[in-house]
Amino acid sequence: MIHSQNKHVLIFGDAFVDYIAEDQTNKQFTKFLGGATVNVAAGISRLGAFSSFITITGDDETSKFVRDELASEGVDLSYAKIVPEKRVSGVYVHLTDTNDRIFHAYVDETPHIQVEFSTLDKEAFHKASVFHFCSGTLFHKVALQTTTQIVAAVKELDVLLSFDANIRPLRWESEKNCRETIISFFDHIDLLKLTEDELFFLMETKTLEEGIQKLRGYHIPTVLITVGDRGTYVVMNGEVTHVPVKKVEPVDTTGAGDAFMAGLLREIHLKGKPKTTGEWIEYISFGNKLGAICATKFGALTAMPRLEDLYE
Repeated sequence: MIHSQNKHVLIFGDAFVDYIAEDQTNKQFTKFLGGATVNVAAGISRLGAFSSFITITGDDETSKFVRDELASEGVDLSYAKIVPEKRVSGVYVHLTDTNDRIFHAYVDETPHIQVEFSTLDKEAFHKASVFHFCSGTLFHKVALQTTTQIVAAVKELDVLLSFDANIRPLRWESEKNCRETIISFFDHIDLLKLTEDELFFLMETKTLEEGIQKLRGYHIPTVLITVGDRGTYVVMNGEVTHVPVKKVEPVDTTGAGDAFMAGLLREIHLKGKPKTTGEWIEYISFGNKLGAICATKFGALTAMPRLEDLYE
């Protein structure tokens, strides 16, 4: 077991503010802290493990809101950057006629201000048990370069490299650029998490079987494909194993994949990297359960489960 005070799950990504519509008119919005990497960092902390978040904020009211919210979740910001002129990105989330949430528009006033690798305290890498990132910042040249450099640095250490594709098409200039950028990391990672739709998009296939077959060509040690209420498929050493999830009555699936990743990475951090398929199934089952719990609550970060939720 890794002592969580000596090691951390290190996460890199954008802090986001979600402006979520209060009703279907989509005219009034409530502000929430959001973003996939934020959700995972906070989710890990809520589960009793130590997470550190590398991001960049400014000195305005919204940036203070972001840092205060992260601090209240117990997320370590020792390695985060503050540049006064930076403005935190946001996304307006609209409600459809059937109460589904859709990403309507992104707001980014200072896209040119990003975390630069040369400014980072390299101690963060040496303290990491896991380094986790998503594709949410890879569309930006500087952020892509920083991510690539962090991946290269931690790959020299005994750190598990975890990548959640988490594709947001509106942020990319083209599907081709999105696909090629994400795939460029496949040779360097230990763990890849995809949804079924993301597998189809990246592999340009239409069935799970075809997608998995094509993905095998990249020789990623462990691939997890989440398929909603059907659970998760794990692909290891060319073998495919299905890990089911207990059915729940979902009210909002926003953030369920982030809760899944938080649970999985928490297990890896506290218990070590799984060495057998049986251990992977145990960890994935834990993540599945957390994703299902998240889906029974409204919100994303607000719905991230705590340990006590597992026993209710």
